[in-house]
Amino acid sequence: MSRRTEKVASLLQQELGAILEKEYPRGGPILTVVDVKITADLGLARAYVSIIGREEQRTEAMEFLREETKNIRRILSSRIRHQFRRIPELEFFEDRLFEQANRIEELLRSVRKDDGENA
Repeated sequence: MSRRTEKVASLLQQELGAILEKEYPRGGPILTVVDVKITADLGLARAYVSIIGREEQRTEAMEFLREETKNIRRILSSRIRHQFRRIPELEFFEDRLFEQANRIEELLRSVRKDDGENA
């Protein structure tokens, strides 16, 4: 990634995080924009979102993001249009790294506990 695309991706990550904090219905899972990858022509931004909640909450959150993509892009445009000629198209993807890391940690604790009992 070039320096320019890195700066744009970082700005989009910050702005999308702020938008989701304001726009996503309260009482649901916690949404965090953990990364944004942007194409070299700045035409498409892929936002990776960590969703902490039950499975059905994660599904609902992804549905919300996909249904509200145009509205989120419109809000994003109003916030940063003075910095860009055009606002990239948005795509949202769920990032499950946090969940996977927790599962690995649980497995490691279980192995350590079993090793301690067998020693």
